[in-house]
Amino acid sequence: MLSHLSFGVSDLARAIAFYDAALAPLGLVRVWTVSDGAGYGPPNGGDLLALKLQAGPVTPPGPGFHLAFAAGSRQAADDFHRAALAAGGRDNGAPGLRPRYAPDYYAAFVIDPEGYRLEAVTRAMV
Repeated sequence: MLSHLSFGVSDLARAIAFYDAALAPLGLVRVWTVSDGAGYGPPNGGDLLALKLQAGPVTPPGPGFHLAFAAGSRQAADDFHRAALAAGGRDNGAPGLRPRYAPDYYAAFVIDPEGYRLEAVTRAMV
């Protein structure tokens, strides 16, 4: 249904450092880089997320919006959370089951350095 999503960022170098680290545990890599942007997706594939440098301040969407990435396992969701925090993200929900969504819904939530809300989610049992 979707091709890709773009986020405006005020500090491209900081955003690249964050997304390089946070998305690696999910098997996503930087697939292109230009002077005012970068794209992330599967190795040798197209971008799913594009970062675009903005001249002024960035105002991420408010509560109710977040971008959820598929995690291949619970360990990948845990590793995403840990890597995102180490790279400058803020905790927005520790890894764990979210039974109010579904009995097997396992997710981790962070906020990136610009304020975008992110999730890594899996329905895998391990």
